[in-house]
Amino acid sequence: MLVLEGKSVSQTLRAKVKAEIAELCKTVKRAPGLAVVLVGDDPASKVYVRNKEKACEEAGITSYSYRLPADIRQEQLIALIHQLNADDKIDGILLQLPLPEGLDTQACLETISPRKDVDGLHPENQGRLALGLKGIRPCTPAGTLFLLDYYKFDLTGKNCVVLGRSPLVGRPLAMMLNDKACNATVTMCHSKTKNIEEICRRADFIFLAIGIPNFLKPDMVKEDAVIVDIGINRTEAGLCGDADYKALEGKVAAMTPVPGGIGLMTISQLLENTLEAWKFRMGIL
Repeated sequence: MLVLEGKSVSQTLRAKVKAEIAELCKTVKRAPGLAVVLVGDDPASKVYVRNKEKACEEAGITSYSYRLPADIRQEQLIALIHQLNADDKIDGILLQLPLPEGLDTQACLETISPRKDVDGLHPENQGRLALGLKGIRPCTPAGTLFLLDYYKFDLTGKNCVVLGRSPLVGRPLAMMLNDKACNATVTMCHSKTKNIEEICRRADFIFLAIGIPNFLKPDMVKEDAVIVDIGINRTEAGLCGDADYKALEGKVAAMTPVPGGIGLMTISQLLENTLEAWKFRMGIL
């Protein structure tokens, strides 16, 4: 079984971003700027933000940190986003999710300028994705496809099953797989889908993003299937994915580990998205 580990792949993408920034900064007056907004004290979010800020520093991206209390009012958070939209040194805005209870996540995401929306979650960027137009793509789906391309998988005509329909991962991933760049045949499953086991057994590629630990079992896959596990679940035994890795190991053609797989690609793709947003704003594209 081929282990689709994300470390070397993510390092390749980060090295590309770093080299391109270094080269462009010879003629451009400033480095890319990313505003990172963290609301509240969620431990997992704090870890993610620290990792993202460290990755920015290593790549040559200037990160601007905004730590806000969990009881911040909606209008105050909106006002900060407007301020960042108008700030010329800020090319990308990352609003760390989930937000604390009581805040309107969608309203906040819609306030971010589409050109600074490095998470690719603004309705304009989601719409451009749906229409097959150029735009910023959500980090996790884009990073997932970069990893598969790195390992030279050809998705043309392949039967791809996506488990999960969230606007953050499942839905945009399904659209990207169906796009002309991939030309896959896509089935998107969710909690109301019937006969999921049978659907999965026909799949060439299975993408999991449902948040159910060890959901995918050996009797749900065929031997030459490729399993891309995007789920990250915290259990008493530690972190695990949506696929039962130990049970599936050696019984499929290839699989991503959790941790050490797609999670690393998400942060690397954030750097790539920030680079692209900077290039657009500096008139390089």
